[in-house]
Formats: sequence, C-alpha cells, structure tokens
Amino acid sequence: MIRFSKILTALFLPLIVMMACQKENYNLESAIDKSSVKFTVVQDLTVDPGGNTVVLTNETQGVLPMWDYGTGRSTRMKDTVRFAFKGTYMVKFSVLSGGTEVKLDSVPVVVTADNLSYVQDKEWIDLTGGPGNEKVWLLDTEGKKGAGPITFLDPANFSNVWWWPGTADVYPGVMAAGNYGSMTFSLKGGPFFRNEKLIEGGVKENGTFSLDLNAKTLTLNGATILRSYKPSKNGITGISNWSKYNIIELTESSLRLGVLRDKDVDGEGPAILVYNFISKEYSDNWVPVETGPDEGFNPSFKKGELLSMLAGSSTSGRIWLLDAAGNAVDWIGKGKGWTKSSNDSRDWGWNKSWDDVAGKSWILFDRIGGQNYTRNQNGVYSRGQFTINEETNEVTLVGNTLIQNPDSWMNPANNVFKVVKAFPGKEGTKGIWFGTSYTAEKDEWFAFHYVLGSK
Repeated sequence: MIRFSKILTALFLPLIVMMACQKENYNLESAIDKSSVKFTVVQDLTVDPGGNTVVLTNETQGVLPMWDYGTGRSTRMKDTVRFAFKGTYMVKFSVLSGGTEVKLDSVPVVVTADNLSYVQDKEWIDLTGGPGNEKVWLLDTEGKKGAGPITFLDPANFSNVWWWPGTADVYPGVMAAGNYGSMTFSLKGGPFFRNEKLIEGGVKENGTFSLDLNAKTLTLNGATILRSYKPSKNGITGISNWSKYNIIELTESSLRLGVLRDKDVDGEGPAILVYNFISKEYSDNWVPVETGPDEGFNPSFKKGELLSMLAGSSTSGRIWLLDAAGNAVDWIGKGKGWTKSSNDSRDWGWNKSWDDVAGKSWILFDRIGGQNYTRNQNGVYSRGQFTINEETNEVTLVGNTLIQNPDSWMNPANNVFKVVKAFPGKEGTKGIWFGTSYTAEKDEWFAFHYVLGSK
C-alpha cells in the first residue's frame, strides 16, 4: 500500500503543481433579471367560492422558487394553499438565481369567507382545541408523560430512540430544570402562534403556523418552540432550521416535535432532537401515581438461596446467557427500569457488536469442588472462583469478569457486581439482573440481564 501511494504521488505531483500555478477563476452564473421571472397566484373559485384555495405556480425554469404566503412557506414549483379563515393575505415570491435572491412584487389574496373544514381534522383539534379556540403547551420538565423534556432519535429511523432521559434533572448538561414558559396554538381568526420564553429572558414571539398532515410536519413562521437555552452539544447548537418540525406524536395531551440537528457537533453527527410538550390542562390536573419499584428489585434471599439460584445443586452448574433477544441492559433508577427490549438503547447502547458477543459467549456457575466460575468469551475459556456476600447480595469473581465487549463503553470491567433484581423460584423464566455500576446521587444502577441457557 505504501509503495502504491508513492507511485501515485510520482505520477500526479507534476499535474498538481501545474494546477496550483494556474489562476483561479470561479464565476457564479449571473442572477436572472426580475422582469424575466414569471409566476401566477390563482384563486380556485370552483373549489372555494370564497377564494380559500390558492394555486401558486412558478413558470420560470432554472431557479429555486421561494413562497411565503403568510401561514406557511414553500419551495415547490407548483403548490396549492388553503386558507381556512377569511382575510387578506400577502403572497411573497422570490427566486434564488446565481447565488442571489431576486424578490418579486407581493400579490394580495382576499379570502371572503371562512372554510373551517380545512382545520377540522383531529390533529388540528388536538393541537389548538379547534376553530375559535386556543391551547397552551408546556415542556414536560417533570416527566409527567414519562419522556422528560427532550429525547433523541435516529434521523434514519424515528422508532429508534437513542436517549430517553426521565426528567430534566437527570441530564442537567442537556436541559436544566426550570420554568421554560409556554407556547400557544390558536385558531381564533387564523392559525396563530405565540410564546413566552421565560428561560430566555422573557422573550415573547408572535407568528403563524401551518400543519402538513400528509408529511406530518409543523411549520412556524416568525417564532420558534420552547427549547434549550444555553448552547451545548445537545442544545441549540448545530440546528440550521428552527421553523420546520417533524410531528413525532400529537394527542389531546401530548405533543412531541422533532428538529433536525444537521451540523456535526463534537463528532456526534446528525440527530433528531425531540422536544416533549404536554398541554397546560393536563399539567394542571396531573396527579402523580405512586408506584413501587420493579418486581424483584433489591431482593431478599434465604441463607444459601442466591448460591443455589446462580449455580444450581452441589453436583451441577448453571449456564447463563446475555438476554440479547429480550432486554439485555437497563438503567434502574429508584428501583424502576425504563428499557423494555434491547432495541430501546440501540445503537448507542446495545448494538450489533453486543449481539455478536452474546451469541458466542456464556458464563457458568458451579459448586463442584468449590464455588467455580467459567466464562466462554467467543470460544476462549477462563476459569476461577466466586464468592457471595449475603449481606449485600454482591458477587465477586476471583480473577475473572462478566462477558466482555471492549469496543463498547458499557463493557463491565469490574469483577464485583450486585444482584439488583432477582426472582427466587422464577429465574427460569425471568432471569437475573447483575448491577455493574451505581450512581449514588441518582440512586441509579446500570445492569445486565442474564437468562438461563443450555449451551
């Protein structure tokens, strides 16, 4: 490879030098003259006698059209706009040509009657309360809907959740706890939007909004949603467009809006930042549900019971496998976990490399001639002993560790782990959870789920 690169360098170096000596001459194409731009704005009175339906057409080839019709924007060559409310709307049109924006004269559109059928879909009603009403939304900083104020999704697959914090104070570096203010979607005389950003110094914004139910997008004009205030690698840095949002979820009480982080931030690449809102009405009437910890959390064992669970009888042993096909990893905070399957943390947590390791590895506890521990790591065997502290449910592997994946940040390097969740008498169907690290201030365990196997 080194020799080949030297040959290439010898062949192309004279050409590179010659090209470097040539005078650079980069000329952009001249912008089109305003008089040459042709477009039409036509109200379809056969569809709407009140002029609510408007057809926008760019008749000029070779330019990028940019429409601003008051309740939304478009870059289509031909688009159809429907105004639900009567009034006068100014359609602004410009084209991008030769790197220059060429602006044309605005065209007034007079709508003489309401057509509220355009805002009667369930999504419009869930967002605004319906025609003649308005609805206030708040960031879910207390996790009243479970998601917390912000989550992260894979841009290529919206069902792939990368990061689902429980509440704002779980990840203060992403979104600090506090009152972020409110935002209001209104259908009182038009699709109006306003907000009050308390976390941003009390800034107030007023604008309009539009819904594209087919594309499942929301567009804001003249304002933005409530959002992270302090720039951070997962905050407002790296986002080019704060006008258009993917509607991840919209119900009567829940609104989840995704915005694309398109710029590389600290090498993390693109992501969908999902801001999670709840209606003010839901928030005001929310009553916390007192729920206990997960089944099996912080288990109590009779003397010798944990040993029997791990290793079976004194003349046998038990093989344990990582639960890759089920739910292999979890963060168990205050006794409650959040993952339901290994896909809940894929690919930033559980990933293909873990699938490969889990499919070729197992651990064995046995009591034959002592308390022995054997690990098969991709066909490589290591053997040692183990001890149990029955006071703390801690297991110490002498000269060994749990199944390893050195390429993963989750790799359990400690030879001591705690049995965080267990189900005496039901381990055959429910397995066992080994806690490999603990964060005291959050009362949070990181744990691996092992299930009985027969390899």
